[in-house]
Amino acid sequence: MGARVRWLVLALVGALVLAGCALGPSQRPPVAVRGERTGGPPTSAEAPPADPNALPTPEPLDTLIDYSDCTADTLEAVAAAGYPVPAGRALSASCGQLEVDTDPQRRGADTTRVGVLRVSRADAPRNRPALVVVGDSAAGGSARLAARMATLVSDPVLATYQLVGIDRRGTGGDLLDCAPPDARAALTDVPPVPGDAGLAGLLEDARAVVQDCYLLLDSDIGSYRTAATAADLEILRTQLRTAHLNVLGLGDGATAAAAWAFAHPRSVGRLVLDSPVDLATPEPDRTEARTAATEAAFDAFAAACVARGNCPLGPDPRAAVAGVVGGLGQQPLASADGDRLTAGGTLAALRAGLPDPARWPALAAGLAAAGAGDPSGLFAFLAPVLGDGGTFDAALATACNDSTQRLAPPQVAQLADRWGTRYPLFGVAAAQGLLACGPWPTAPGAPEVGTLPPEAAPVLVLGTAADARAPLAGSQHVAQSLGRSAFVGWQGAGQGAYPRNACVTALVEQTLLAGVLPRDGTVCPA
Repeated sequence: MGARVRWLVLALVGALVLAGCALGPSQRPPVAVRGERTGGPPTSAEAPPADPNALPTPEPLDTLIDYSDCTADTLEAVAAAGYPVPAGRALSASCGQLEVDTDPQRRGADTTRVGVLRVSRADAPRNRPALVVVGDSAAGGSARLAARMATLVSDPVLATYQLVGIDRRGTGGDLLDCAPPDARAALTDVPPVPGDAGLAGLLEDARAVVQDCYLLLDSDIGSYRTAATAADLEILRTQLRTAHLNVLGLGDGATAAAAWAFAHPRSVGRLVLDSPVDLATPEPDRTEARTAATEAAFDAFAAACVARGNCPLGPDPRAAVAGVVGGLGQQPLASADGDRLTAGGTLAALRAGLPDPARWPALAAGLAAAGAGDPSGLFAFLAPVLGDGGTFDAALATACNDSTQRLAPPQVAQLADRWGTRYPLFGVAAAQGLLACGPWPTAPGAPEVGTLPPEAAPVLVLGTAADARAPLAGSQHVAQSLGRSAFVGWQGAGQGAYPRNACVTALVEQTLLAGVLPRDGTVCPA
């Protein structure tokens, strides 16, 4: 199909969407009782809307959360991460905490606090409807994602909503920091060599992580999981005192939102699941699908580098990076302060950088510099993972607790041999990474995501063609599992499609602002 025909088809689809969907009726929230959570969550007192596909109208808030101003620190942090506030946009930020059950399966036994961040236009009323933002467990505190999104979304979105970010377990103020630094580094630096070489030592490092984390957390070690975030969302809804929660989820944060919607269908407002991870797929199939997607994301990164011109990795970035990884496998690169860049660390830096195309030029430059003997550029990508306040421990705990599968060294060795051929850059390291969960305690597993009942508002699910964290087919499967959903695919690369693509942005904001879902199966070009 030619480009002109494709655009005509997209234009026709957009026209059909706008003509065929209706705006949902206004629904006021019920009166809620102030006080402790033990009184039970407020629920919608009204009957489901007459139109089963109508989306609830965003409701004003009467929040019970105590906030304090944190505008300067928040905006400084997101600007340092590459997301400055656009000229002419004045934002304010307030920080708070949400008390939640440490283990949702043992309600009332113990509680913990997770961070909440409210970001809005500086002149916005405090009761403006909330759009809750839930990020991926591997990307740090998702409360800060709300601040990042506030610099990216359109003015109409900020005129309609305040963004409320909720941290994932183990991030932000609830930072999980339990792994011995040496063992954490060893799990990252393992040489990506097929077979069973080094697996015994890797298993011992994994045991050291589990031992120290268990000593610190005891029975709470299983609370760092996606199902806990799903439970936190319902508690947040009660504390925001709204009958319906509008949510924008990213990665396995979107999966948590899907599980929340399945468990609390009458609480669903306008829900956008951007590149949800399919946790229903068992290991090692889940990791293999993610590894294939990582290879595709690298190909997109390489093509973009060449297309920009003067690519620091030359005309064949894959060959150049393979050369860097191979060289570091023979001789790690030491920095002036004693840190070492290894082959495994280089692959970890790649996995950290591929989800964000805005950082691809810096990633390419860092890889080229490492090939020339300077590791500093890649250390900048590793620091948020392995450094102080890094994401490694929380991401590992969440990944292990979201799976009931545990693989032994012989199984991992077989996968490394097979995946090393299928996925030449990332396959061996991906197989070896499965051993990190080997000694982990028996896990609760992934939250249940099933068919939404008729009383639930339908949801919008997005998928990205080359998303290293969430393979497209997995996001499609989440949409199919929910049933009452519209799926939009984006032929781009990176983690999440919104608001990085104009086509996707128009369809998402059509859902958030007008309450109109796009046609299921719509495809947006890169």
